[in-house]
Amino acid sequence: MFISNAYAADAPVGGAGGTMELIFMLVIFGLIFYFMIFRPQSKRVKEHKNLMSSLSKGDEVLTSGGILGKIAKISDENDYVLLTINETSEITIKKDYIAAVLPKGSIKSL
Repeated sequence: MFISNAYAADAPVGGAGGTMELIFMLVIFGLIFYFMIFRPQSKRVKEHKNLMSSLSKGDEVLTSGGILGKIAKISDENDYVLLTINETSEITIKKDYIAAVLPKGSIKSL
């Protein structure tokens, strides 16, 4: 009496066009994901691996924790490096935690 009946709308004609739009949108999102997220991250990982392979004894490095030190001993069979922080202090860290190699003489200039 006060409420009118609700009827379903007719199905759209040409439902195949909606599928093509969906596929096109998924391809666009895939390309955006590749160029904005995956590719830059893989470049960073490649650069870090090159940095790890180029480390040698005597290099001055900065760790991801903010520690400056000079490499005293580097071992190829395991992934650990002995860093000399000053004349009396040495620490052992994993190679993965080295963030950057500094120019020679950086520690003395501080």
